[in-house]
Amino acid sequence: MSRRRSLLKVIVLGDSGVGKTSLMNQYVHKRFSQQYKATIGADFVTKELLIDDRLVTLQIWDTAGQERFQSLGVAFYRGADCCVLVYDVNVVRSFDNLVNWHKEFLKQANPSNPKTFPFILLGNKIDIDGGSSRVVSESKAKDWCSSKGNIPYFETSAREDINVDAAFLYISRSAIANDHEQDIYFQGIPDAVSETEQHGGCSC
Repeated sequence: MSRRRSLLKVIVLGDSGVGKTSLMNQYVHKRFSQQYKATIGADFVTKELLIDDRLVTLQIWDTAGQERFQSLGVAFYRGADCCVLVYDVNVVRSFDNLVNWHKEFLKQANPSNPKTFPFILLGNKIDIDGGSSRVVSESKAKDWCSSKGNIPYFETSAREDINVDAAFLYISRSAIANDHEQDIYFQGIPDAVSETEQHGGCSC
């Protein structure tokens, strides 16, 4: 008996150390590691969701934030259903570099309609020093989002699990909305990709 499933590809971009891998691990595995290990190249985790009676496999691609890995090639970006931009609210450089990540994605992925392609911005690490180390205000981030076509914005903490589920649920719904007949059909779905399967992930 055939069962319908959608495979959605989500790309996560941002500078090294902003917490991309930590956000993914908190969302998929409900864990946070204090140890920092830079992601090399690209990696992904998967999670299965049931959204509006639709079975969804979310494939979340993590990228190394180092400049030498910024251009990962067309194959990495191709087929993306949503792009998540992440910065650290305590590091102004990570915010300033968002424009480069945004431009790089549009250049490499070359979506059919760049103006309507779903981007989402996450301002991470709002828990640091109780917010006293913060250098990028929420209003500044929202102004940037407005200038890029009203990109949705969430403030998150991977460590404290603040807004992580809410952000990724929004991301999932945005990816579904952008999913144009990319459904994949599995026969009985035998051991497809499990929710906890991970390929060499690390705490970034």
